[in-house]
Amino acid sequence: MRKIYSKKYMLLCAFLMMSVMAFAQTGSIKGKVLDETNQPLPGATVTVDGTTIGSVTDGNGNYTISGVKPGNYSVTAKFVGYVALQKKITIADGTSANISFQLTPTSQSLNEVVVIGYGTQSKKDVSGAITTVHSKDFQTGTVNTPEGLIQGKVAGVSITTDGGAPGSGSTIRIRQGASLNSSNDPLIVIDGVPLAPYKTSDGKSTIAGAANPLSLINPDDIETFTVLKDAASTAIYGSRASNGVIIITTKKGASGAPKITFTTATSLATPANTIKVLSADELRQYVAANYPTLSSTLGSANTDWQKEIYHPAFGTTNNLAVAGTYKFLPYRVSVGYADQNGILKTDDIKRTTAALRLNPSFLHNSLKIDLNLNGAYQTSRFGNQAAIGDAVSFNPTQPVYTKGSPFRGYTEYYTTDSVTKVNTLNPNAPRNPLGVLEDDHNTSQVYRSFGNANINYKFPFLPALSANANFGYDVSKGQGVDYIPADAAQAFTTLGRNTPYQQKNTNTVVEYYLNYTNNFKDIKSSINAQAGYSYNNFLATNYNYQPLSANGQPQPGSAAPLYPYSQGEYTIISYYGRLIYTYDEKYTLQGSVRTDGSSKFSPQNRWGVFPGAAFSWNINQEDFLKNNNVLSDLKLRLSYGVTGQQDGIGYYGYLPTYSLTTNDNRYPFNNVYYNGYTPAAYDSSLKWEQTNSFNAGFDFGFLNQRIYGSIDFYTRKTKNLLATVPIPAGTNFTNQLTTNVGNSDSHGIELNLNVIPVRTNDFTWSFNYNIAYNKVTITNLYLAPDPTNPGAQTGNISGGTGNYVQINSVNYTPSTFYVFKQVYGANGKPLEGVYADLNGDGAITAKDEYHYHSALPPVIMGFSTQVSYKKWSASTVLRANIGNYVYNNVAANLGTAGSISNNTGVVNNATTDIYKTGFTGYNYLSDYFVQNASFLRMDNLGIGYNFGKIFGSKNITLRATANCQNVFVITKYTGLDPEVASGIDNNIYPRPRTYTLGLNLGL
Repeated sequence: MRKIYSKKYMLLCAFLMMSVMAFAQTGSIKGKVLDETNQPLPGATVTVDGTTIGSVTDGNGNYTISGVKPGNYSVTAKFVGYVALQKKITIADGTSANISFQLTPTSQSLNEVVVIGYGTQSKKDVSGAITTVHSKDFQTGTVNTPEGLIQGKVAGVSITTDGGAPGSGSTIRIRQGASLNSSNDPLIVIDGVPLAPYKTSDGKSTIAGAANPLSLINPDDIETFTVLKDAASTAIYGSRASNGVIIITTKKGASGAPKITFTTATSLATPANTIKVLSADELRQYVAANYPTLSSTLGSANTDWQKEIYHPAFGTTNNLAVAGTYKFLPYRVSVGYADQNGILKTDDIKRTTAALRLNPSFLHNSLKIDLNLNGAYQTSRFGNQAAIGDAVSFNPTQPVYTKGSPFRGYTEYYTTDSVTKVNTLNPNAPRNPLGVLEDDHNTSQVYRSFGNANINYKFPFLPALSANANFGYDVSKGQGVDYIPADAAQAFTTLGRNTPYQQKNTNTVVEYYLNYTNNFKDIKSSINAQAGYSYNNFLATNYNYQPLSANGQPQPGSAAPLYPYSQGEYTIISYYGRLIYTYDEKYTLQGSVRTDGSSKFSPQNRWGVFPGAAFSWNINQEDFLKNNNVLSDLKLRLSYGVTGQQDGIGYYGYLPTYSLTTNDNRYPFNNVYYNGYTPAAYDSSLKWEQTNSFNAGFDFGFLNQRIYGSIDFYTRKTKNLLATVPIPAGTNFTNQLTTNVGNSDSHGIELNLNVIPVRTNDFTWSFNYNIAYNKVTITNLYLAPDPTNPGAQTGNISGGTGNYVQINSVNYTPSTFYVFKQVYGANGKPLEGVYADLNGDGAITAKDEYHYHSALPPVIMGFSTQVSYKKWSASTVLRANIGNYVYNNVAANLGTAGSISNNTGVVNNATTDIYKTGFTGYNYLSDYFVQNASFLRMDNLGIGYNFGKIFGSKNITLRATANCQNVFVITKYTGLDPEVASGIDNNIYPRPRTYTLGLNLGL
């Protein structure tokens, strides 16, 4: 009996203990998840390891996990693009614990979603050469144009600013481009809207009154840049994708309560360098020693003309954005204002922008609408850059102002007739540099708006199938006037200038496509199929002034009415399809085809077909590598594609057209002047330029992506080049014609490497290094073989008449320099006018010119690094070009005694190159002036401090930054700046050194 009682007692005790455990109170875990800048991360997941419980953070980064039993746990926070962070915690009976996480971003996530043409794709499935740069990796400081955000950030992408003017244009090259006289600029797509070309084939802006159409886009609104480099990735864009594609996505609404951000920055820019010229004392000494009869013409002043035209330039940028979700409507509204003075006096831009992005969903997320509206208004005053050349050459012994000068008081070289008292300017003398700036009122106002409505609908009967409609636009209006008063020296012969202008551009986009995306788990397969239609229309209308006087000149100081004098329009209609098939998350096949019809070509040549194919293999997913703890990524990519080209050529090049003559070429009839019409050259057989490209690449990653990157090799062949070539006299209306002639080959290799050497809770260090080698060769350039023709000359220089120093020749890189080989004396100085007789005929003729280097850099590099320690951060960006050459046109013009004494009775200045050469005359075609312009430039050096919460608030955060841009340049080039896209340095606007202080306020 005791035995039985004892067993019953034990069972009762066990039952009571289990009951107590069952009714024990559970606890909870709560806290915040923040990013590396202490900003909340909405949508982050927080899980209790080993259990099924967890939570998702709200709009303020807060989370709460309830129902946690007592015990010891590991809690992990995760967010896409950030390193997961795990912390230990103990939960006692019925207690709550508070634990917060600060996540650090990964440089690359294999699960990252990448934007591709007309859609997105998982990073691990990408088969082409695609690089994405996120906002956290952008260049910092004062960046007025979007392309400046990714300078030095992408392997194989070169971005060269066209001088240091605020909002100036840039030359963007992806793998050096594929054309000669057609456009080499990439296609830019913003939120699904393919923008109109931002440059003409001769490098001018396509929006009148704006030095750079891209400057009308607020960089602060941009979230990511995605660069498509290989043809398989770009072929879906067909005819506009030969030079690569840059896809820009802007920031959009976030979930939760409104989040307000305000950024402000103040900058100071100063000339980083000026051209080295003789001082006033040095000029007086040189003239006394070499031209003593001219000493009496010198003055007693000591004027540094470059100091007179340059000044410290202040600027400010301010941006306010509100993002959140109102009921069912995610939204982001932003406004921005930038006011930037140029270091050249009278040069400035003021830009106001606004953007609205709405992303509502309806019908249980079956219907999604993405609405984007962007607007910009920009006013500019353009400093007359002729002052730069005048400041280098104007006599420094003369003062800025002369009492009694009839030219608004500025010192000028002129004579006065003793009888008529008429003043006559010396036409061979430079104009007063400061007068050139202050007397020229060249102002503009530019309006631009672009955006789209993108509608995506998933069919309820087949959720894998969706229909997409995209309605986009890009419209701009540029207008301005260039006014110079009648008594200004620079426009004295025309009694001043009053030239209004106006231009309107309209780009319309309509696209429809069907998309089918599905996973078939049973067969380990996924399919992404797409078919669509695209319509693009481009219309440009230019207006000119109507002269108000009988001699064809505008009436000084009076407004002149505008009238349309030219209009251009072309349309591209396209049909396209793409299929992406992935098997077992290892193997991906992609195929696409696009057919484009462009109105720039005749009906028989109008349509082009552009296919693309790609394959990728995720090698690290194979069984023999799955459990490898060192290798985190290894993928092989192969691709081939065909793209077309028609940008950069005339709208009606295949048609006989006539254009109205300019007002300088008018014919009098009964004392009234009339414009005439002149015929333009045309080629009725004009057709598509076509580029065939092959790309092979590897993506690699080690140690859970602490080291990762890619290496790509590409080869590209372009045929039916759209090139402007000489033609026999009398065969057309001009002696040059843009036609399909010739071929070119190019190849290259690119390396992109990312490393995170240190990553702890307090300290993180990461860096990126990229390098690319590119080689372009012309393989044919003639309609018919002509071994006696060296090629098509290009590269017109300042000085002399009709001098060219570059040439496009078969078996050479485009824009190779074509000059005489300089002979040097025993002292190492060049012998004036003495060149090598390369063909051995005993005479120096044009046949002795030879091919000598190229302006295109064969090697470009970029390096950027970021370091953060607790609340401090620091970053820098460096870029380098290796092997590019520049023709120093400034030295060729002014590095000679001929600049000082030019037989006009006027003494001008010279550069200090006069001491190096001893030249007395002009030697424009000497290879002495073609100089190695390889360089290493530190673009950016910045520090930041995160104050975190301020004013005792739980929500208001503050971050302060300080930046210096254009920190230093290391180069052997003796001119002002070695970075010249054209390869001809002729008084380039100096790139400033800019210091910026910024604040970022979050609420």
